[in-house]
Amino acid sequence: MTKVINLNQFRKRKANEARVKQADTNRRLHGRTKAERAHEALQKKQLESAADHARLEPALGADDEGAPDSS
Repeated sequence: MTKVINLNQFRKRKANEARVKQADTNRRLHGRTKAERAHEALQKKQLESAADHARLEPALGADDEGAPDSS
């Protein structure tokens, strides 16, 4: 005797497997997790901050205290 199959459950299981497969493909294509992106953004911010603190001259447009007077 054959096994009785509920077609609704079969259809839902098949759709779920397709979604899982698509999600796996997307993870491979688009790569990084939210935590990885946040970590990289934090490292970039820290690097920029360290570079700003290590400047020998003030950025252009800042107070011109060190500039010679033109008067």
